[in-house]
Amino acid sequence: MIFDVVTLSPSMFQGPLDEGILARARRSGTVAVRVHDLRQWGVGPQRQVDDAPFGGGPGMVLKPEPMFDAVAWIRERTPAARERVLLMAPQGVPFDRAAAFRLAAGYDRLILLCGRYEGIDERVRTALADEEISVGDVVVSGGELPALMVIDAVARQIPGVLGNALSAAQDSFEASGLDWPSYTRPKEYRGHAVPEVRTSGITPRSTPGGGAPPRRRRARSVRI
Repeated sequence: MIFDVVTLSPSMFQGPLDEGILARARRSGTVAVRVHDLRQWGVGPQRQVDDAPFGGGPGMVLKPEPMFDAVAWIRERTPAARERVLLMAPQGVPFDRAAAFRLAAGYDRLILLCGRYEGIDERVRTALADEEISVGDVVVSGGELPALMVIDAVARQIPGVLGNALSAAQDSFEASGLDWPSYTRPKEYRGHAVPEVRTSGITPRSTPGGGAPPRRRRARSVRI
């Protein structure tokens, strides 16, 4: 899977992409993440990427030309048979586990467009993006943090990214439930003991995911 990110703040991606699961997936070649500075396609000698909104109002709006040119450049340099252009936007479809699975299974490349300032020219939404993604009913300063969430969640669904194939299958929200409580040693800590069901001798060999049998695990998951 290839993720191409178009952003005004490319440095925001350096830390998260260089740690943990995403870093290992990138090193192994299972996942590729390429971050593109929108200013590279800015208009004129000043590389302008924003302008005042028609009709007035506060803030600046990202111009359409840089976004369209960035996507055209990406497509020209690295064609992809199965591609989806995602616009990070508060009015988008709520992003959930089902969306992550759909994007991982259905596409070879995702192009993520990150807005900033007061917003982005509407023509990017209507004529360039294939769909809009929202990560919740909250306003953040730009699309970079939502894009990172999408990358991480989609990457977890790609075979070979997680060390244990059962990890994704037992994630929260799988089968409409949350993952059940986890415990480790010590058995008792500050008066709080691990439930007997977790210390009753059931081993990882006795059930596919370890811990409680699947039926009990599902029941406990739903109650959370």
